[in-house]
Amino acid sequence: MDSARFQIDRADVPCGLRERDEPLSASCEQERAIQPSPELAVIIPTLNEAGNIGTLMDRLRQALAGISWEVVFVDDDSKDGTIDFIRRLALRDHRICGIRRIGRRGLAGACMEGILSSSAPIVAVMDADLQHDERRLAEMLAILKSGEADLVVATRFDDGGGANGGLSRIRHLGSRLAIRLAQILLGVVLTDPMSGFFMTRREIVERVAPRLSQHGFKILLDIVASSPAAIRTEEVPFTFPPRLHGESKLDASVVTEYLGLVVAKASGDLISARFLLFGLVGFCGVIVHLTVLYLLLRQELSFVVAQTGAMLGAMLFNFTLNNALTYRDRRRRGWRFVTGLILFASLCSVGVIAGVGVSAALYQDSPQWWLDGIAGALVGALWNYVTNSAITWRAH
Repeated sequence: MDSARFQIDRADVPCGLRERDEPLSASCEQERAIQPSPELAVIIPTLNEAGNIGTLMDRLRQALAGISWEVVFVDDDSKDGTIDFIRRLALRDHRICGIRRIGRRGLAGACMEGILSSSAPIVAVMDADLQHDERRLAEMLAILKSGEADLVVATRFDDGGGANGGLSRIRHLGSRLAIRLAQILLGVVLTDPMSGFFMTRREIVERVAPRLSQHGFKILLDIVASSPAAIRTEEVPFTFPPRLHGESKLDASVVTEYLGLVVAKASGDLISARFLLFGLVGFCGVIVHLTVLYLLLRQELSFVVAQTGAMLGAMLFNFTLNNALTYRDRRRRGWRFVTGLILFASLCSVGVIAGVGVSAALYQDSPQWWLDGIAGALVGALWNYVTNSAITWRAH
């Protein structure tokens, strides 16, 4: 988990909106003594979903009638007043909790914070965009309480389900390919491991929590792939309708994060998703370097000038792409982008020196240019990744 504490405004905050590490007041203690602990916690990550929260709560109250439940909204510091709206609802309904995250981003991390903040024995994860059918929650809870499974997944791709309404043809095809990739490389048997709508026993998540990525987009796949033992699963179909308000969070960075997660889990977490992205960006940087060098030499510039321009261009490219993708949860903006670029260039320069030194030493002992070159490149890449993770994009 990110070591940063939750940052929540304290003015008129009810018990359900306290910071997780903050002791309960006397009034809150009395409230908890009166209200029994819920058997189900619904975890809902949010980012600019103010237009959907009211409708979603109305639907949840109807769908969960007769069930002891709470809902935990985990908001990534939305700019549309999402957390303020949640707080106003919480003042009238003790079952509503809100967590505001500052300086942190990511669906997986938000879900984990919400799950671990609750004491309910059973937790469900769903989106706030009204595309997940809340009427399936009671059915999913009944399956878990019967002991038939420890994880119930709402699937869009099994008999009785459907995703055509909520997914474009391209996104539908992309989801199918991603699912097939997970099934082949990770041995996942679920028909929809990409689903963001599922319910499980909290102890299952607690058990695998140290192994989960905080930066991925598909936490269900991460939970299933990270579990040391097979999880008993059941699936219930649901229809995935079009979004009513707000915008989809799916973009190119989500796709790269997913691919990184699959590779990380397929390698037994020997290769982290972040390191894989860092390496892929570096590979693209080499192509940019050679392209710029070729173009500048075509302008009849000296090799020294052309090489300098190519190195600077590749360095700017690598930093910008890493800032947008690899470290999107720690992204530097404004003036910090400039200072970060300077740090990145300085640290990578040391990495070049280290890589050249190692490859040169190996070449003297055993002159195999290609093997020695790869060794030097790996040393440089490891140095750049470790130092930039710790300094340029250090976690706050």
